Amino acid sequence: MQRISTAHPHALFDTAATRRIEAAAAAALPPHTLMQRAGRATARLALALAPHARTIWIACGGGNNGGDGLEAAMLLQRGGHPVVVTWLGTPDALPADARRSWQRAREAGVRFADAPPPLGPQDLCVDALLGIGLTAQARPQAPDPRLTAWLAQMHAGPAPTLCVDLPSGLIADTGQFAPGLAPAAAGAPAAARHTLALLTLKSGLFTGHGRDAAGSVWLDDLGVAAPAEAPGAWLAGPPPAAPRAHASHKGSYGDVAIVGGEGLAARGMGMTGAALLAAGAALHGGAGRVMVALLDGGAATALPQQPELMLRRFDALALQQGTVVCGCGGGAAVAAVLPQVLREARRLVLDADALNAIAADPQLQQQLRERALRPDSATVLTPHPLEAARLLACDTAAVQADRLAAARALADRFGCTALLKGSGSVVATPGHPPRINPTGNALLATGGTGDVLAGLAGARLAAAAQADAAAAFDAASHACWLHGAAADQWPRGRALTASALAQALGHA
Repeated sequence: MQRISTAHPHALFDTAATRRIEAAAAAALPPHTLMQRAGRATARLALALAPHARTIWIACGGGNNGGDGLEAAMLLQRGGHPVVVTWLGTPDALPADARRSWQRAREAGVRFADAPPPLGPQDLCVDALLGIGLTAQARPQAPDPRLTAWLAQMHAGPAPTLCVDLPSGLIADTGQFAPGLAPAAAGAPAAARHTLALLTLKSGLFTGHGRDAAGSVWLDDLGVAAPAEAPGAWLAGPPPAAPRAHASHKGSYGDVAIVGGEGLAARGMGMTGAALLAAGAALHGGAGRVMVALLDGGAATALPQQPELMLRRFDALALQQGTVVCGCGGGAAVAAVLPQVLREARRLVLDADALNAIAADPQLQQQLRERALRPDSATVLTPHPLEAARLLACDTAAVQADRLAAARALADRFGCTALLKGSGSVVATPGHPPRINPTGNALLATGGTGDVLAGLAGARLAAAAQADAAAAFDAASHACWLHGAAADQWPRGRALTASALAQALGHA
């Protein structure tokens, strides 16, 4: 059993692949072996999480996930631990393995109850109600009222919860809750949550609502050899260490040109701060030189807070050299420069208003697609869900319903790397499994942090040896990991602002 951390990449498998892995393992082992191993793993982790619990409440469903819980209850009961089981099943309707575990639990003297016991902070809930059977296509239309009541009690109660394989109600492949099974209370759960994934890690644990629902994630492979299945996605790991050689200079790490920051003159809506945040992130993210072309007629002539940044008129930039980050605070002004940027920039990060302008203009969309035909170009899109919806001509709900599919659709449609921001940001590129970023937290929910991410992606892309699709994929993934890691290391009690985040990037 291992606890999943941000320090290493991990393979992720969808429901169909997990079922194939499970079927192959079950065929090679004596009957009931996998459920016994799952129950043993659950009981072991339950005792590690709550060694002094006065009560361990195990809520079991009527399928094999409930069977895992019943098996754990039997082992805990035999070990003299205080177990109470609430159960939604009926003996005649149980799968064969689950029925055997139910019989073992009864024979061990496990206490079955009609309602959950009272629990305190030192006790433990075990959620073994629903497994990986929920999909976007097959959802329960009328959940058992006991199921929803028990889930609500786990979410709002003072005792920590251990979820067996998957938080009940969460769809394994998407990280979204099935209708009627989302927590009624907004915000994070009242007590700590843990999830013990069995056999495989599922993508839904790490994106969408999955991170809040799952909490700390553990994996037990149940003694099954590494699957021959190709992963459907990866949980991203940290970028490789890249020590700087003594015999290097600023040109060794690339130039970044920030194009954005509409001024007050056109619409009375100044957004130069967004461009300067992206520039600061590129600077602190390691770029050799950073230039800023503000789309305000050159009103700014000096940047006393960051004199390292070099101001340029847009027409003075050599777009084909270095990396261009376009769109941060670009407003309506960015549309006028986009055709030239798309045509001339070899390394390009498109963010914010650049994405909105492209979504509204079929000719710009065609230019973006044509970049994929050039062997010497690298392109990264960094949309939030609304910007992604505009690019895909759908709504935000459709994007969030399946974030991995949305990121893949963006990458395939425009032939580039797409970084779909949000909880568990997804990075996709054509022909490769997407990566889900494991770092970051709610401190990033403040204005300007997306501009910081775009600037950092520009710095990572500028440092790449080649301008190609692989470089774009790695630059976006590594920037996302470092951006989130900086927030994870943020000092407790100190407000996170985008400008402070940019300055902290070098320490992530």
